[in-house]
Amino acid sequence: MASLDELPLRPELRGRTPYGAPQLPAKYRLNTNENPHPLPAELLADLGAALGHAAVELNRYPDRDAVALRTDLAGYLSRTSGGALRPEQVWAANGSNEVLQQILQAFGGAGRTALGFTPSYSMHPIISAGTGTAWVDGQRRADFTIDAAAAAAQMREVRPDVVFVTSPNNPTGTAVALDTIQSIYDSTDGVVVVDEAYAEFARAGTPSALILLPGRPRLIVSRTMSKAFGMAGLRLGYLAADPAVVDALQLVRLPYHLSSLTQAAGRTALAHTDELLATVDAVKAQRDRIVGALPALGLTSVPSDANFVLFGHFADAHAAWQALLDRGVLVRDVGLRGWLRVTAGTAEETDAFLTALGEVAATHRSTEGESGA
Repeated sequence: MASLDELPLRPELRGRTPYGAPQLPAKYRLNTNENPHPLPAELLADLGAALGHAAVELNRYPDRDAVALRTDLAGYLSRTSGGALRPEQVWAANGSNEVLQQILQAFGGAGRTALGFTPSYSMHPIISAGTGTAWVDGQRRADFTIDAAAAAAQMREVRPDVVFVTSPNNPTGTAVALDTIQSIYDSTDGVVVVDEAYAEFARAGTPSALILLPGRPRLIVSRTMSKAFGMAGLRLGYLAADPAVVDALQLVRLPYHLSSLTQAAGRTALAHTDELLATVDAVKAQRDRIVGALPALGLTSVPSDANFVLFGHFADAHAAWQALLDRGVLVRDVGLRGWLRVTAGTAEETDAFLTALGEVAATHRSTEGESGA
């Protein structure tokens, strides 16, 4: 078998490793931020009927522009954001990662730069590399928040073509204030992508960047059906933006990129929005339960508006990760010194996590008060 060194791989890809959370055997898998609740029986029945209907014409190409799906997505966003969105402002693809890839294909590329405020979603620099876009790390405070003035200064210095602002942020869970997003937008001529994969889990009073869209043609808000909707296996992501942005993405999208089955399943899920999102409050309750239990174990967390918690501090985070795994609980080592991330699961999963963490914390927590980020 040949090695990568023997292939004419692009130089900027050499030495890189592919994205992937460990898929390890564990009774409690709390490392990939999935919604732990099963899909309702009524939805499953409707999915079967919808997919069966769509399968009749699988010999034909799907609707290339997914107009009906985009209309339904615009309706959902309009109902939940407080503003009216039209179908021509919405675009959908195979997971939010393909949405982000298309953005970089259209607005990034050779000789162009993307900037994201790390630590953040690790796929942003990976997709940037895959599209030949240079990457620059943005600056965060020690508490993982973004300083608006410092960010604006960095925009003027770097002059990025694409800016990623993840809110709520992954892996920290922190939401970004709208005035900070406005400041970043006003300080750059590039497109600003607000990655809102976890928006539905935000605490009360945390607004979406969707309300900033009017009058800002370079602003893009991306979403997914993998998290709050519990449809991670569907692979359906989408964005809202000015119609001109959607026109630009159609220049780079592959023809017929969304299958008939994906479109049918997505529309069926959206028809069951209320039932699917009914689990969100239960997930948020487990998140808040985890946060509330940490101080008694000598640990702390970062305030979270997502369905996960970044918690620490540990003298050796990876050793603590392994100790939890040894007890049947798989969490995520995100590579931040002293920190681990856990998905808010069911009540049973939270019980198991807190029990295991109680056994692990005594020997693995930091004795210095703070391990750093």
